[in-house]
Amino acid sequence: MLIGITGGIGSGKTTVSKMFSEFENVQIYHADEEAKKLMNTSEVIKRKVIQEFSQEAYNEEGLNRPFLAKIVFENKEKLRRLNSIVHPEVHKHLQEFILKHSDKDYVLYENAILFENGSHKLCDKIIMVSVPQNIRIERVMKRDGISEGAVLNRIKNQWADTKKTIQSHYLIVNMNLNDVKLNVQKIHNKLTY
Repeated sequence: MLIGITGGIGSGKTTVSKMFSEFENVQIYHADEEAKKLMNTSEVIKRKVIQEFSQEAYNEEGLNRPFLAKIVFENKEKLRRLNSIVHPEVHKHLQEFILKHSDKDYVLYENAILFENGSHKLCDKIIMVSVPQNIRIERVMKRDGISEGAVLNRIKNQWADTKKTIQSHYLIVNMNLNDVKLNVQKIHNKLTY
């Protein structure tokens, strides 16, 4: 079974995913982390990114994230082009991951843009993690060391929480960690019943 977990930037998806990872019968797939790795290791992605965004998209350390972020978070079409290069490779990688962990009750698929890129169609159930936008902005500014404007640029490239929540099976409001842990346990129990 594939369970999607999503939420806007700074909502705490990774924190919630870590709670699910404490269950032995669950395996977590972090789409953002895997995409970052694939962008540095996949020759297919590398070739297409350079074709689309120039040689400057990579440097001696690998992917030139600041260069690419500046382009794609200020231009929706460029972001769409980047996603169309990366997501097919991430989907292939996810399918291999699911097969590799078929002994688990479910794979939790953490993806910030689960709905935006159509990945929700792969999922049996979806968990939405939500928190007020002002808290999300604060968290991301602190975590990534970027300006409020840069965070808002990223937020505007994601669906609104209300739109995601309507299409999700479960909602976790990530305000109080004890409440979140209880919700995680309840959802896990339902998924493994």
